[in-house]
Amino acid sequence: MTSPPSGPVLETLIPSSHDLGDFTVRRSLPAKARTMVGPFVFYDEAGPATLAPSKGIDVRPHPHIGLATVTYMLKGAFVHRDSLGSTQLIEPGAINLMTAGRGIVHSERSPDDARAAGGDLWAIQTWLALPDGQEERDPAFEHVPQTRLPVIAGDGAQARIIMGTLWGETAPVTTYAGTIYADIALEPGGAIPIDALADERALYVLSGDASLNGDALAPGALHVLRPGVAATLRSQYGARVMLCGGEAFATPRHVWWNFVSSSKDRIVQARQDWEAMRFPLIPDDNLEYIPLPHGRPKTVSYP
Repeated sequence: MTSPPSGPVLETLIPSSHDLGDFTVRRSLPAKARTMVGPFVFYDEAGPATLAPSKGIDVRPHPHIGLATVTYMLKGAFVHRDSLGSTQLIEPGAINLMTAGRGIVHSERSPDDARAAGGDLWAIQTWLALPDGQEERDPAFEHVPQTRLPVIAGDGAQARIIMGTLWGETAPVTTYAGTIYADIALEPGGAIPIDALADERALYVLSGDASLNGDALAPGALHVLRPGVAATLRSQYGARVMLCGGEAFATPRHVWWNFVSSSKDRIVQARQDWEAMRFPLIPDDNLEYIPLPHGRPKTVSYP
């Protein structure tokens, strides 16, 4: 949906919803109207939900190429495991960055104590496409705790910088292309400037009410901002909003299932490699896996 040419919002992407039983996932990217916002090629909101005791999340081992996954918890916790041997608990306010590069396998599961007790789940899962010349880099994993991510506050707003440089602060998280990513909390009457330095930017209203230069932003949708337009984000009653974006890619990216690449042939190769189990396995989570889907998977670009 395209906005009027005078407003700060270029287009609004309404996510597709997938009911997974215990919780719902809303996927804003990739979409028919747009595959990327800066390096962001995938944007999911999982939850919010409350899981009953003995219920947990089990994202079984699966592969990736050509991207970096970013897990950011709002409520609850996951345990990340990957084929590099990494095992990492992630809790609200921290970030897990997993660089797939030429290929990696990982899983995300509820920790045992949370599974037994039940509790809240709310997370943002994004993928960043790797830029030209870096798509086949070595896989890697890093965890940055909440205490190391900078926070700015003022005018009834508080923002945690998750990636990149915003409001004069820089997050200590690896980036491969120009990237901005932040978690913004607005008190009633709060406001924060959204500068125009990044090539591409988008806002996602998690909860509450928010407006940009006076134009209301619908919750649960990804609002892509008009390039070069500085704006002010405000809330009348309080809100929580995610900001994402960064450097525009000169070459398109293709997305099929869990694979991202500038080359369709490379995606075909990855499909063959997973079907033949030529990807490395997770040392302590290798008894099950997600098989290659047949037909058109839920995650697919529209080139």
